[in-house]
Parts: sequence; structure tokens; C-alpha cells
Amino acid sequence: MKKAISILSIVLLCSVALASAQADKGNSPVFKVLQFNVWQEGTIVPGGYDAIVDQIIASEADFVTLSEVRNYNNTRFCDRIVSSLKEKGHTFYSFYSYDTGLLSRYPITDSTTVFPCVNDAGSVYRALIDMEGQKVALYTAHLDYRNCTYYDVKGYDGSTWKKRPPMTDIDSIMMDNVKSKRDNGIMAFLDYAEKDRSEGRIVILGGDFNEPSFQDWTKETVHMFDRNGLIIPWTVSTMLAAYGYMDTYRELFPNAVTHPGITYPSDNPLMAVSKLSWTPDADERERIDFIYYAPHRGLKLQDAVVWGLDGSVCRHQRVKDNTQDPFKVGEGIWPSDHKALLVTFSLDK
Repeated sequence: MKKAISILSIVLLCSVALASAQADKGNSPVFKVLQFNVWQEGTIVPGGYDAIVDQIIASEADFVTLSEVRNYNNTRFCDRIVSSLKEKGHTFYSFYSYDTGLLSRYPITDSTTVFPCVNDAGSVYRALIDMEGQKVALYTAHLDYRNCTYYDVKGYDGSTWKKRPPMTDIDSIMMDNVKSKRDNGIMAFLDYAEKDRSEGRIVILGGDFNEPSFQDWTKETVHMFDRNGLIIPWTVSTMLAAYGYMDTYRELFPNAVTHPGITYPSDNPLMAVSKLSWTPDADERERIDFIYYAPHRGLKLQDAVVWGLDGSVCRHQRVKDNTQDPFKVGEGIWPSDHKALLVTFSLDK
């Protein structure tokens, strides 16, 4: 009898433990990251600043990486955004930055300028965040817009945007591409983030890279978007992959034909197409806004959506994105010439 009771007790204890584990698994913390180019702080589109605030709230993002922070008129843009969000009942934390910015719903314990903006050649910033006991290193990047060589492939100079014969020699393309400071900015990130990874922090990078991904310029896509039959190992994405970083959108949607994930140039019904596109005679559409992460124990990528309007600009014409990409957007004005990217993670502790 005692033996039977003991066996029953063990079974009950195991059942309770299993139920508890399943409950914990089902309640894994979820957090969202939004990469958002805010087009000169929302000053270009009428009502743009308030629309930035509204879109951040609608996205329910926990972390926001911002591109094109200018601090116009001696103001501190991130402070203004934090204040505006608080007025609508949403508490975020930030710090002073220029060119890029960062918002967090969780307390920021430290911030660092990883790659300072000099001569408008891009920037990278880092925040250390305490996410309910989990240490997170969140990086925000806005990389150099000059020597934007994918334009040269499409028949426009990547620094002046004047028409030119398309560049088709791969060696020349790669040499011109690294004349920019994009690789310098990403190398600064990679060096800095190695310490974060070695110390067990979650590392996430969001940014407008002003450069496509090698995962998009493949043999399957050589005749799309005026890529002129080329497969190109674009520098920044190749560097990140070499260090083990994962491209969130392409991890979830590996087919770049059905899910190109275009983020620029976005259509915007409040703006003339001449304000949205650099290339009246070429298809400049590309995915240049990204969220990357380093693999981390318990960290799982759950979802990614293009946050913005399902329309782009091609040869100075408004076109619908007839793709299988998932789109979401908040109500009201869209404040940018880019689409944003919203990514959801879960964390099993």
C-alpha cells in the first residue's frame, strides 16, 4: 500500500512539474522591435511628426531603432518623441543621439556612440537595456548614403544620382561600394558587439543600411528590379553573416522572389513621386532597412512584417507591391519615404 502511494505521489509530482513547464513555455516573454526611417524627423510629410508617434504606438513595439534623427532647431528629437509618447500614455526611455536614435520601453542602463556621425557618413549607437532581468544590447545604425553602388548597377550614379551607363563588372561594383563608410560602421558594430555576446547579452541591430542584401541579389532575382542579371555579394550583409548574425526577414521568408520585402522607395500619397524617388528611368526598389540578431539561448524569432503602405515607386510611377510580403500599418498618415520593419521575438528563460 505504501509503495502504491509513493508511486502515485511521484506520478502527481511529475504531472504538476510537466504542467508548470508547459505553462512557462506558453508564457514566454514576447517583445517587438521596429526599424523606422522617420524621413528627417517627420518634417517632410505634413503632419509627419505626430504620425511617427502614432505609428510607434500602433506597432506596439518595445524597442524602436530610428534613422534620420537631425535634432532640428536645437531640439533633442528623441527627448521630444519620448515626451509625446508619454502624453499618450506610453513610457519609453532614450538618450541623446544624432543621425540615428533609439527608444526602449525598458530602462536603459548605459549608452555608447559606437560609430559617430562625421561628414554625414552614417552612425551607430548602442544601448544596454534591462529587460526584466535579461540584459539586451540594442544597436541602431544609419549607414553612409554615398557610393550607394546598387544605383550604379541600375544606371544612376550612387553619389550624385545622375544617369550613367549601368555598372556591370562585379569587381568594379565591390570596389566602388567600399568607398563608402558603410563597412566601417558595421565593422565598428561587430567589434563592439563581440563583448556583448561574450558576456551573454542579447544583441539586436536595426537600421537603414543604404545597401541591399546578398540574400536578395541571387540567381532567382537577377532579372527583377533592374538588377541587370547580376548576383552581388553586398558588403554589409556579407560581413554580418560571416559573424553569425541572422537577417530576421530573410530567415522567416527565404524566398526573395515571392517576399522581396522592399522598404525603399515607399509610396506616400501625400507626396509627389519626384520627392520619393531618385531614378525616373530605373526601378530602384530594394530592401535596405533591416533587423539583425545574434543567436542566443532561448531567443526565438516569431514574426516579421513590413510596417507601412503596400505600395512603392518605380520609374516615377506609383505601383502596388504585388508580392506575398505581409504588410501592416497604423491608421492615419504615413510619415516616411521608407517602409518600416516590425519583428517579434520570444524569449524562453
